[in-house]
Amino acid sequence: MGNSRHSIGWLLVWFAGTVAAGLSHAADSPDQTAALIDRGKYLAMAADCGACHTAPRRETFAGGLPISTPLGIIYSTNITPSADFGIGRYTEEQFSRALRRGVRRDGAHLYPAMPYTSYAKFTDDDVRALYVYFTQAVRPVDHSAPQTELPFPMNIRLSMMGWNLLFLDAAAFVPDQHQQAEWNRGAYLVQGAAHCSTCHTPRGFLMQEKTSRALSGAQVGPWYAPNITSDPISGIGSWTKDDLAAYLRSGHLPRKAQAAGSMGEAVAKSFQHLTPSDIDAIATYVKSVPAIHDPSDNGSRFAAGEPFSELATLRGRDGITSGEDDPAGAELFQGNCASCHSAEGQGSKDGYYPSLFQNSATGAKNATNLIAAILFGVDRTISGRQAFMPGFGGHPTDANALSNEDIAELGNYVLTHYGSAGTTITEEQVAEVRRGGPVSPLLRLARGGMAAAVIVLLGIVFVVVKRRRPVSS
Repeated sequence: MGNSRHSIGWLLVWFAGTVAAGLSHAADSPDQTAALIDRGKYLAMAADCGACHTAPRRETFAGGLPISTPLGIIYSTNITPSADFGIGRYTEEQFSRALRRGVRRDGAHLYPAMPYTSYAKFTDDDVRALYVYFTQAVRPVDHSAPQTELPFPMNIRLSMMGWNLLFLDAAAFVPDQHQQAEWNRGAYLVQGAAHCSTCHTPRGFLMQEKTSRALSGAQVGPWYAPNITSDPISGIGSWTKDDLAAYLRSGHLPRKAQAAGSMGEAVAKSFQHLTPSDIDAIATYVKSVPAIHDPSDNGSRFAAGEPFSELATLRGRDGITSGEDDPAGAELFQGNCASCHSAEGQGSKDGYYPSLFQNSATGAKNATNLIAAILFGVDRTISGRQAFMPGFGGHPTDANALSNEDIAELGNYVLTHYGSAGTTITEEQVAEVRRGGPVSPLLRLARGGMAAAVIVLLGIVFVVVKRRRPVSS
């Protein structure tokens, strides 16, 4: 009897607390709700939700964007408050669980292409602001996004339960009492909403982030997110805090770097909209990240190359366009690049078209971003001004598209004369970038492991059956 009363009493206390919490939420004034919506909208921008959850020519946050991963294509989901196709039926607790633990309302696990491993750092108050924004201020879109269908066995979402047990740090952000407020704000944004490690930290065999090499560079689909640690050679240690802040706001730092690919999207859809104080905080924190040096780097990627031109040679041969050392590369460069980047590769006078020397895309030993820029181009709009370079990869049926051989030839010409002269691009590398980036060996090994397990199981069954079979006389 005493135990029953104790249980009933505990239930009443729990119920009263739950009701009180619900009433406190319901009691928000219109001004409080409006403030929460504004805060949630800002956080969604800081988290770059729109970049992944908005497909071209589709409604905002309606999902459907194909995301290239080493394990296959993952489609982003509809996160509008549509009851049937989005998150309209999610409670705040279910929303928090999806955001910070990677578990949907129906209990299925999300793939970490949705960076819940970073969003786990969100505070409860910020989660609530995001929930109020998405459920009360975003327009519902009543259609579904394509279903993600990774190849077997990666399509078994239950496997993510084990992955999360091994690699998900579910602890919310805790400020470092030994650091100033600006550093802590930057750490909260970089580790959480901005999820910088998702792209810039290399992955291990099981696709987990190698935390011991945080922000030291990693492959992201067809692009490469470079080393942004404080190392002066391999990273951005040569940049000042103001340099980094200017790059985050504009995606452009003269004679150093230009944002393209997913970083271009991050600048255009997220960083340029953040407050100056938050950008400064991010720059302060990133500049403090411990240096990680790549032993193969013998010079900064921002300092390689010099002006060079074969234009005089090309024009001096009776109009025949052929360079002395590299005729095909010279022809491709003059026909596709020189009109914007100039005959000597120094770019345009106003800086709109960047220099090809002292440029991270051409100066890096990893030529992935040079290949991707030639294939897919650059397109970002900052403060109403578009930075645009057309892609030359084209469609396979486009007669004017450059082939893998052409792009390798052109890329090697640019590297030799304007950047990392010791780096060579192969046709195979171009083909891999064109396909969306390298494929993880995990898929092949997982399939092989399951096949081996089936063979072992069949062998055991065969032995058992053989032993049970009666011996004929």
